Amino acid sequence: MPPASARLWRDPRLPFAESRRATDSRACYRPHSHSTWSIGVVDRGRSDFSCPGAGRILEPGTLISIPAWLPHACNPLPGRTWGYQMLYLDPGWMRHWAGALPTEVQVCRNVRAYAGFRRLNDCLFSNRAPDVKAAALAAFVSEGLWRGEPLAGPPPTTPDLEPARRWLAEPSAEAPSIPALAARLGLSRYQLTRRFQDATGMTPHAFRLDRRVDRARSLLRAGAPLSQVAQDLGFADQSHFQRVFKERVAMTPGAYRRPR
Repeated sequence: MPPASARLWRDPRLPFAESRRATDSRACYRPHSHSTWSIGVVDRGRSDFSCPGAGRILEPGTLISIPAWLPHACNPLPGRTWGYQMLYLDPGWMRHWAGALPTEVQVCRNVRAYAGFRRLNDCLFSNRAPDVKAAALAAFVSEGLWRGEPLAGPPPTTPDLEPARRWLAEPSAEAPSIPALAARLGLSRYQLTRRFQDATGMTPHAFRLDRRVDRARSLLRAGAPLSQVAQDLGFADQSHFQRVFKERVAMTPGAYRRPR
């Protein structure tokens, strides 16, 4: 089970959304990215948020919106705890209800936005019917109160690195190694790592691990055995899989598969 401070909501009838609540949390995340759009609020305590080119201490009542696949980390201040709520949404579903999506992290401190997010999450964690929850999600996203001021500019476009992104995005164990990928691109491993990190804020290895964890989340939601997920996605063993997963999701794979 997840630690008492953290709860997950999801419903297979609403596969485009997942939500998390955490209270008195000390859990820390490594810089990571994922395929879902993230909208979150800070309820109590203060959080140190960082993304490529920017950072900010988030106060209670702050709402933050993070595009899919944009590297970020959000952690309590050293030695402190915090409470937060985070909504993860499929970007295609988001665009259907919200139209064009921003390409950068946005932050706002708006009483209506914060209250609206809390009402939505109260609904999601309740026993209300799935159609009521779907309508609440669509209304919140359509209203657009989650939009705010850009925290940093949009990430740079790097078309020359698109082949590397495609190869690295393959989560299976059979995907080419980083040295093999560098050789395909006519680069040394050091050159590939430096150029990729300059462009994305992540090393190729971290980028690949994020894709594997993202795929693992999908497989775990479908009920796949932990050992099979670890093997199929190329982790050294189940212990390695658990450590990498927890660093990016702030709970173990087993806890994630069995939400409270």
